[in-house]
Amino acid sequence: MSSSKIAITLESGMLAEVDALVKKRLFPNRSRAIQEAVKEKLDRLNHSLLARECAKLEPEYEKKLAEEGFAEDMSEWPEY
Repeated sequence: MSSSKIAITLESGMLAEVDALVKKRLFPNRSRAIQEAVKEKLDRLNHSLLARECAKLEPEYEKKLAEEGFAEDMSEWPEY
């Protein structure tokens, strides 16, 4: 995946924490630390969005929809 260079502003305390993580060699550099933090946040947001959408589903309706036509397909499956 290609990367783009951007400029960001961080509070000095936050930057000091990032620098401490780099110094401890948890990340190779500031950029990687910030990339991983942003990715983690995006993953969490996307996961919570998926969870909210899943909560809107009606289990009984979804089960019926999933099983629709299943009985016909079963007759075509070989027995083991």
